[in-house]
Amino acid sequence: MASAASRSRISLANLSPARGSLHKQKRVGRGQGSNHGGTAGRGHNGQKSRSGAGIKPGFEGGQTPITKLFPKRGFVNQNEKVWAPVNLERIQHWINLGRLSCSPENPITARELLLSGCVHDVHDGIKVLGDGAEFLTSEVYITPSRASKSAIRAIEDRGGQVVCKFYNPLALMDCVKGHTDHIAAAPTRRQDIMWYSRFQNRGFLSEELLKKLGDAPFVEERWTLLSRQLGKWRKQEFDVEKKK
Repeated sequence: MASAASRSRISLANLSPARGSLHKQKRVGRGQGSNHGGTAGRGHNGQKSRSGAGIKPGFEGGQTPITKLFPKRGFVNQNEKVWAPVNLERIQHWINLGRLSCSPENPITARELLLSGCVHDVHDGIKVLGDGAEFLTSEVYITPSRASKSAIRAIEDRGGQVVCKFYNPLALMDCVKGHTDHIAAAPTRRQDIMWYSRFQNRGFLSEELLKKLGDAPFVEERWTLLSRQLGKWRKQEFDVEKKK
């Protein structure tokens, strides 16, 4: 038994490539016996048979390529975000059905909304809208990416709390999958830093919001550090070049 176990043990001595993963090199121009001699698989004459020939993708022999025949309209905004909207009426309905629950210790995140079926895709983040605010009766604690002013007002009037948190694609994926072993990325674009630093947006970098929340269970210690570090631009002074 011991000898069989030692033979089955994996080591550098018995490692080998998987079957079919390696192939012999294709040797061309070495005679007709190999079926790759003579023209070496390039055929007779023509541009592609010459050495150094390279035809760019989309080249159509000199005529105007089809990519230039079609007109171009507009542009693609690389910084555009597609939010997954969710209304307060729908959140309240899901709470009434028992499919959603929230507390200061366990606020609603994109993970709970996706797993409960309240949203079908998180896209680039969750945005809470104020439609159906008159049906909201529960204290809602939620940390979306964005929230409208009417939604913020309605939730806080019922005793709840909204904190808009920045999620990059990797952080949003970790949130949806429930991974807590990674440190979420901080915003790097100036527009994002300024948006999440405003109290009216209930951004997690707002000093006024962090003072208001105090020692709330869902407040992370890192938020205070990021608010202090990323908020230095408010007090920075730059030398103005004097006119000669």
